[in-house]
Amino acid sequence: MLEYILIFFSAAVPWFEIAFVIPVGILSGLNPILVIFVAFIGNMTTIIALIIGYDKFKGWLGKRSKKKESKRQAKAHTLWNRYGLPGMVLLGPILIGSHIAAFIGMTLGATKRSTFVWSSFSIGAWSLAIGILTTFGFDFFTN
Repeated sequence: MLEYILIFFSAAVPWFEIAFVIPVGILSGLNPILVIFVAFIGNMTTIIALIIGYDKFKGWLGKRSKKKESKRQAKAHTLWNRYGLPGMVLLGPILIGSHIAAFIGMTLGATKRSTFVWSSFSIGAWSLAIGILTTFGFDFFTN
């Protein structure tokens, strides 16, 4: 039971994410279905907290930020215009992390609902894909 609690909390921490936690859990001999489920719930817990707390952070940031857009912000806007929220959060768990992708999406104007829906879909799909690939890949090399 302690192992699954560790999976939950590890998946909730940005940068550990599901891409690291699921393979470690499965390769440790834990039940792949439970690992996938617990990691998904752990990662979504902090995504939901980020979505709920975003307005307060945005207000705080608005008081501190300057009006001029930086080069980094301009680049983020270009990516946003090209791929939108779906592209950002679908690639997020693998490239930049699901938390960062959701945060950037909301910063660039995504609604809470669309961020939740796309993040849920993305994290769920990646959790299944990583879990299945790890399980079958591990079985392939051990047989």
